[in-house]
Amino acid sequence: MLLACDIGNTSVAFGVFESRKLVREWRLRSDRDQTSDEYGVILLNLLRMAGIDPAAVKAAIISCVVPPLTPVFQKLCGSLFGVRPFVVGPGLRTGMPILYDAPAEVGADRISAAVAAYEKYGGPCIVVDFGTATTFDAVSAKGEYLGGAIAPGILISAEALYLKTARLPRIEIRKPDRIIGKTTVGSMQSGLYYGYIGLTQTIIDGLRKELGEKTKVVATGGFGEEIAAEVPAIDAGEPNLVLEGLRIIFERQRARPSEP
Repeated sequence: MLLACDIGNTSVAFGVFESRKLVREWRLRSDRDQTSDEYGVILLNLLRMAGIDPAAVKAAIISCVVPPLTPVFQKLCGSLFGVRPFVVGPGLRTGMPILYDAPAEVGADRISAAVAAYEKYGGPCIVVDFGTATTFDAVSAKGEYLGGAIAPGILISAEALYLKTARLPRIEIRKPDRIIGKTTVGSMQSGLYYGYIGLTQTIIDGLRKELGEKTKVVATGGFGEEIAAEVPAIDAGEPNLVLEGLRIIFERQRARPSEP
């Protein structure tokens, strides 16, 4: 079995693969102060509750955008499973050329999601990840990572309104009954909800002008499922896209060692 770990700013996703099948996945809060032992206890209990023998995990791969947590999870994989995990980043073959001006700047999660989207849908394609940040990643018809766009996530924007104004409250993000808000909360919900629909649609339209109108658009990430459903330009939703990308990248370390 393969353990895939996607370590983000807000949450950590664990996935266990048997061959190419994702048999279980869990999400925990991302905590920079948590030790490898603390994460290990939680993961060990999750595995046992799912009926998975920890000894069956024979390999691991990590994508991480929180640098202090990379060694934490490397240590966890070593102590819990006796394996040295692959870490997505410079030096690891992904099978996808990175045409960014500074390739090392691209987040490991963005690369992993792009690899999975291209593998499943071909190219050109666009990945929209509604995470802590909302990211848009473009992949060419040849399977090259071209770059993209980064916007504040919807939760960051909502929190900024609360923290940076004197009278605006912290709100729940949901679809309002109408665009014209009749209360402060309703007005904020309208601006955030419909604003993000407009932001998403506009950026996708711009990317499609550069990539071609037949470009597939795939959405992932936990913070925008409802908004993604409101955007006609999005063709498919893949909640475990990064985990699937990690599996593919892991397989390429063994099967195709000559690829970039």
